[in-house]
Amino acid sequence: MTDYGEEQRNELEVLESIYPDFFTVLSENPPSFTITVTSEAGENDETVQTTLKFTYSEKYPDEAPLYEIFSQENLEDNDVSDILKLLAVQAEENLGMVMIFTPVTAVQEKLNEIVDQIKTRREEEKKQKEREAEEAEKQLFHGTPVTIENFLSWKAKFDAELLEIKKKWMKEEQAGKNKLSGKQLFETDHNLDKSDIQFLEDAGNNVEVDESLFQEMDDLELEDDEDDPDYNPADPGSDSAD
Repeated sequence: MTDYGEEQRNELEVLESIYPDFFTVLSENPPSFTITVTSEAGENDETVQTTLKFTYSEKYPDEAPLYEIFSQENLEDNDVSDILKLLAVQAEENLGMVMIFTPVTAVQEKLNEIVDQIKTRREEEKKQKEREAEEAEKQLFHGTPVTIENFLSWKAKFDAELLEIKKKWMKEEQAGKNKLSGKQLFETDHNLDKSDIQFLEDAGNNVEVDESLFQEMDDLELEDDEDDPDYNPADPGSDSAD
């Protein structure tokens, strides 16, 4: 008859010696404990980690232990799902023998794979960004390839802009035609040719004349050509000064 309790106690002692810093007993009845598993450091010292919780069933190892992910760091949801599937496979394959070390080792290897995948994913993302940068640079020098669709779109926009320019030009030209010249203003508005006369009439007796200007003219010595006996108005060449 199998002494399940004895086998479980013996395995707990072995596990505690293998994982002294990562093994924690949660309860003794039923026996429950955790083991923390951490991956090897990646290229940039990144790691992933999970803490596995195991609980012995009454007839373990003839029955599979209960297991779950107690906590985790830096794992995606799909990584957690893959680890749980891995634990299920390990429990099924090792049924009938003490097995905790085996699934824990399998999870350790899985975590290392995940770190490698993170490295590969980052390298792919870097390459993708480089390709996108190269394509963007090519676009600067080669422009956008012309297709029927983008040409028709450009032409419709160009025609609309050209129509607006024509409308603006015609409006400005029409405004220039409607602006009358000075001559046209006099011809169309007869009040303008009477404006000076009207101004004088409105001024009335208020118009002042400086008589001193005329008095000063008497002091000027002006020669009269008609007083010259040699003056001949019919002879342009005659000159009183001769």
